[in-house]
Amino acid sequence: MNRTQLVEILAAKNDLSKAAANAVLDTLIDTVQTAVKKGDAVQLVGFGTFKAAKRAARMGKNPATGAALKIPAATVPKFVAGAKFKAVVDPKAAKRKAEKAGK
Repeated sequence: MNRTQLVEILAAKNDLSKAAANAVLDTLIDTVQTAVKKGDAVQLVGFGTFKAAKRAARMGKNPATGAALKIPAATVPKFVAGAKFKAVVDPKAAKRKAEKAGK
């Protein structure tokens, strides 16, 4: 699914124009990006959490030459799926986890 398809679904399900649905989607994306950039986590219960993660500096290899190179530390965006989202994607795994927790 691409952005255009998502906007069409938002518009149809919420009785909005495509322009209004696009504006809502833009606002949502901008808000999440701004919060994560500031270092805040955005938690959408049942869907997941968006947050910033720090990656330590490390040594790597140039795949073409095999030469060692230093990869600098970085801050990257991270998404952790929520339990409901995981259960929708893989119901069998969610069932196994529930059975394991019940024992």
